[in-house]
Amino acid sequence: MDTVPTLEAPSPSPAPAEATVVFEDVSISFEANEVLRGISFRVAPGETRILLGPAGVGKSVVLKLTNGLLRPDSGRITVFGQEVSSMPEDDLYILRDRIGMVFQEGALFDSLTVHDNVAYRLIEEHVSPDEIDRRVLEALRFVELEHTVDKLPSQLSGGMRRRVAIARAIVSRPDLLLYDSPTGGLDPITSTTIIELVMKQRDVYGTSSLLVTHRLQDAFTLATHRFNQQSSKMEPLPDGTVNSNTTFLLLHDGKLEFDGTTHDLIHSNDPFLKKYLS
Repeated sequence: MDTVPTLEAPSPSPAPAEATVVFEDVSISFEANEVLRGISFRVAPGETRILLGPAGVGKSVVLKLTNGLLRPDSGRITVFGQEVSSMPEDDLYILRDRIGMVFQEGALFDSLTVHDNVAYRLIEEHVSPDEIDRRVLEALRFVELEHTVDKLPSQLSGGMRRRVAIARAIVSRPDLLLYDSPTGGLDPITSTTIIELVMKQRDVYGTSSLLVTHRLQDAFTLATHRFNQQSSKMEPLPDGTVNSNTTFLLLHDGKLEFDGTTHDLIHSNDPFLKKYLS
């Protein structure tokens, strides 16, 4: 296709003028291996940024830098206008209350019920039991798993465990969501279910997000579909349009190879990008 028109996404809730996440010339090495070199990008309020790239290029490292689990060797990272790259651990703990994280493989606590897995952060924050129960059921209802509340993770399928992980990430009503390969290891049908939930969070709540994926199909589904609240299903955007609030980042060889829109990614003449997309 020659052009890809854009469809404006639903307006997010009122948000501060500053970007939700800003990386400025960020570099990090592990021993002699320089993983990221001079990475700079932004995540705007309500924007979903899909982070692509070959295995081992540092996509998960970007997420860990964002929530302060790792510190860069150089450069500056701000989240909600606060510099996390030099923030004391106590302040980082408070900041993370506004960030939801979906880890690879779900990373649920095997010895806890679904209820207690989802409630874990709320319990740590000493939220009242009644409020915990209400918000846990609300989050599980969002992922259509309220019937699993008393089950253990071992009693769930892989896709169900991943959906519980999403419920755990959203139960605190975060302002930023970080998804680390949420469909990794899942079959195509289950992967579509997970992407539909990511899309639902994007389109219903307008939550800013960074999503790592190895699956181009998942990435382009997010860019070319929307969640219809009336039918409670995702549907293609009309006439080949794409979501203007869903954009792409692509890492390669320690550098940010691409930062831009779906249209620009599809029509890039860069040899590496064309090979990667093929």
